[in-house]
Amino acid sequence: MNSDFKIYQPNPQYAPYACLAEHSRGRLHAEAETKTRSPFQRDRDRIIHSGAFRRLIHKTQVFVYHEGDYYRTRLTHSIEVAQIARSIAIVLGLNDEIAESLALVHDFGHTPFGHSGEEAMNAVMTPYQGFDHNAQSLRVVTKLEQRYGGFDGLNLTWEVLEGLAKHNGPLCEKGQFDGLNVNLRTYNDLHDLELHTFASAEAQVAAVSDDVAYNNHDIADGIRAGLLTMEQLEELPLLRDIIQDVRDSYGALEDGREIHEVVRRLINRMVNDILIESKKRITALKPETVNDIRAASQSVISFSPEMKEFDKRLKSFLMQNMYRHYKVNRMSSKAKRVITDLFELFQAEPECLPTEWQSPEIMADEMMRARHVADFIAGMTDRYAIREHKRLFDTSLFEL
Repeated sequence: MNSDFKIYQPNPQYAPYACLAEHSRGRLHAEAETKTRSPFQRDRDRIIHSGAFRRLIHKTQVFVYHEGDYYRTRLTHSIEVAQIARSIAIVLGLNDEIAESLALVHDFGHTPFGHSGEEAMNAVMTPYQGFDHNAQSLRVVTKLEQRYGGFDGLNLTWEVLEGLAKHNGPLCEKGQFDGLNVNLRTYNDLHDLELHTFASAEAQVAAVSDDVAYNNHDIADGIRAGLLTMEQLEELPLLRDIIQDVRDSYGALEDGREIHEVVRRLINRMVNDILIESKKRITALKPETVNDIRAASQSVISFSPEMKEFDKRLKSFLMQNMYRHYKVNRMSSKAKRVITDLFELFQAEPECLPTEWQSPEIMADEMMRARHVADFIAGMTDRYAIREHKRLFDTSLFEL
């Protein structure tokens, strides 16, 4: 047998303030690392092979899965975020393996039906310490994924877990955990993620790449669904300039081609803005290690003030013209009823849960039972939640 194979070597192109594999703080449960993959490549592979990653294919981005095959799902969105994040990380000399891992894992905690489902879940969980999809993502990869013989979860590296927990910035003052989601507090008691500091630059890249991806791709999906028009997009100055540039270059195009050309140009503008602004901030900070990034007074990966203002206006535009469109509102209303009905039934009648989800110890404690039911429902795909609701509430259908 040929034993010649590539031994993993650190990337010499990484900046000194990147997350370097040789300086990783390791995993909660010690494991021997492989010779052929860095710890962060291994994290990415575990994420991709997880059940939670596969289920993203049938979880809503904006449109429920049966609305059409062309619309984004959580899975396609996560892959698009990963592509943008890797591109930014490579240019900035950051560890693209971590940026990619975080992009792929960041939506694991989302309920069925997107933000509507999360709103409903948080409402029913308010008496039971609430629900937050970011904290739920951490719970999924540290507890709910049960694939390995030696531990629950995926046993990801400290660097990926810290990025998942606080990619949007510090979550609290040092040692002050009041108000933190219970899932964050529980895990942090076992494995200190330093929730009072910024995350690595790689985690910040993943976070801003998420903004770039979902804003642009929601525009494209909104046009395809007939909820937005090109005339409406021209209300925003930057988009108006880009649309005119496309028309000057190609003349009249059918809608599909035109919106693709507009979106690709807008993504390029936003990514270039991030690169220019981030280089300015890094130059000003002069970080020598990743810990300098964590200790900074502000994020080092960011839009410029001008692009940040455009991003804010774009989000407001999408909220007004797309997310609150009556067709989306009707879908959201149904989704909230599905989540609420399922939670209330399983909480009151836990014996209706599948056998593998029943536990006498958990069922006997109201608080633990509520969290357990939330875990079950949050892990559902849209179509599974719809089928479960039909089985349990359609009295004309006695299907097990």
